[in-house]
Amino acid sequence: MSKTAQNKVRVNGSAEPIEFTLDGDVIRGTFYLPAGTTGQVPAVVLAHGWSMVAGGDLEDYAAAVVNEGIAALTFDFRRLGRSGGQPRQEIDPAWQIEDFRAAISYVRSRPEVDRERIGIWGSSYSGGHALVVAAIDKRVRCVVSQVPTISGFAAAQRRVRYDKARTLQAAFEADREARFAGAAPATLRMIDAEPDAPVAYPGRDSYDYMHGEAQRCPSWANAVTLRSLELARAYEPGAYIRRIAPTPLLMIVATEDGLTPADLQQEAFNQAHQPKQLLLLGGGHYSVYTEHFDQTSRAAASWFAEHLGKPAHGR
Repeated sequence: MSKTAQNKVRVNGSAEPIEFTLDGDVIRGTFYLPAGTTGQVPAVVLAHGWSMVAGGDLEDYAAAVVNEGIAALTFDFRRLGRSGGQPRQEIDPAWQIEDFRAAISYVRSRPEVDRERIGIWGSSYSGGHALVVAAIDKRVRCVVSQVPTISGFAAAQRRVRYDKARTLQAAFEADREARFAGAAPATLRMIDAEPDAPVAYPGRDSYDYMHGEAQRCPSWANAVTLRSLELARAYEPGAYIRRIAPTPLLMIVATEDGLTPADLQQEAFNQAHQPKQLLLLGGGHYSVYTEHFDQTSRAAASWFAEHLGKPAHGR
């Protein structure tokens, strides 16, 4: 696969556009197979964070995995990007967890894949999904959770002032009743260069990262439904972390992360049982994709190589 100026990692293998159907909606993605494959290989399913889609740095993380001799699948959650589903731009954690599990079923159906050696990778919002899926789906043999959402409620309390939280709650209730009456979902922009603009993710760091990824991902839309924010505040993936073991867990945490607070992540990691490993890096939430990309991608690929490298009968 050719390397462009924007690719961080060259893929030593093939890339195949794929699709599969879940509850009548088409989920689209890319299946990567390492070069020189003989026999069945392990596979890793990778999913991006809140509102993000495949095509940008998710493919770079997949490339790092593929270059360890492991197949990889990247995909867009339903209602986002190139995948189907309505309403568009709605981010429902329950739906996305089902998408993740369907993607596992897809890679296990591939003849090139050893169905007993499946790993998952998630970051930010899907880092929370990875914790939940690893806890409840024992087809998963290894997991990497990067800067994960731990508690939607606790994170929202820190980000939103009390008076604004009351206004937002009223908006949630009005939207819910309007949708019940047949109105279209209320939406808002994800990011804006104007610091005081009403957006889902304010702040220059969110704007710079998402705007940059949008240049690589034409299917990304700068919008999200209001209900997505309401659903996020009820999402508590950290409650599942004690149930992951004995599946090996690598958690990657940015120590200055205020978006998915670093202290919540470290407290959750401390509750997880062995085998587990924590990688702490300086910087904010998006630093794991930018200044620390080489370290985070190598750590994830090495974790999968270590725990998926041997055939299932060799356990």
